[in-house]
Amino acid sequence: MSIFDDLTLLRTFVAIVESGSLSAAARKLHLTQPTLSRQLRALEDLCGAALLRRDTHRMSLTDMGHQFLADAQALLALAEESEQRLRNDQSELSGNIRMFSTIDFGQSAVSRLISSFIQAHPGVRIELGYSNRPLHMIEEGCDVGILAGTLADDRVVARPLGEIARYVVASPSFLKDHKIRGTPESLGKLPWIALSSRQFGGSRDVTLHSGNATHTLPIEPVFVTEGVTSIRESVRMGLGIAVLPEWLVEEDLISGRLVRIVPKWHAKPLPAQIIFPVQRRLPFRVRAFIEFATEYMRTVLKPTGNKR
Repeated sequence: MSIFDDLTLLRTFVAIVESGSLSAAARKLHLTQPTLSRQLRALEDLCGAALLRRDTHRMSLTDMGHQFLADAQALLALAEESEQRLRNDQSELSGNIRMFSTIDFGQSAVSRLISSFIQAHPGVRIELGYSNRPLHMIEEGCDVGILAGTLADDRVVARPLGEIARYVVASPSFLKDHKIRGTPESLGKLPWIALSSRQFGGSRDVTLHSGNATHTLPIEPVFVTEGVTSIRESVRMGLGIAVLPEWLVEEDLISGRLVRIVPKWHAKPLPAQIIFPVQRRLPFRVRAFIEFATEYMRTVLKPTGNKR
């Protein structure tokens, strides 16, 4: 018997790895833990090598296990895609997609993207999680992720979706109490609200651009947080000024609830990316979602490389 003759054994192995334990995989597959243990032993006997290291506290892949996992995932994805083509017309996508996004971006732009995709393909179900640790989510078995910010890692493919424009904004009530000249130099002594993570644009200094001119000013934030939505709420209340993304404050700027200050200047745009595992063969529905997301975000974000 060949190692790859029994897809059940491959599914068992992949489920154990992605679930993190035999007991979690047993619940996921609706099988008993002893049954999964027997199937794993049978697979390791066929391989002639241990695939997992197991002790009382944790479980990890051996070197052989890492290699075998990528092959098993690719073969299962191919089998699933072939079965789907037999059952459905290519335009009729179905099945589940596990994805994640950075928190604020996911709760707004990405949620609208997902809704549009499901409306176009009602047979698809999507599970969305939020995390600012993208590689952790990929390791836990997510199919795809959408990030606001940078990520460079050879374990994932990162496809650019565009750039997130960012402006310095304040509330009208704040501007009544603080006289601001139209230059960046006038902003340094004001109360700032800032992001905590440099990966997503946070910093203890702010660099602004206007054409070829650049100005960096140190800031001492009165409030530091992980999310831009909480920053926006504090700016609305008049607590201070902040750099915020265009997609989040566009309606506030139109309504006058927020105002761009030093409007000739802007913060460096952040890249938006869609990422997916480099070694995993993607199901047809996931590849279709990636293409859909790339087109959809062109209506939300500026193309990468645009100068502002």
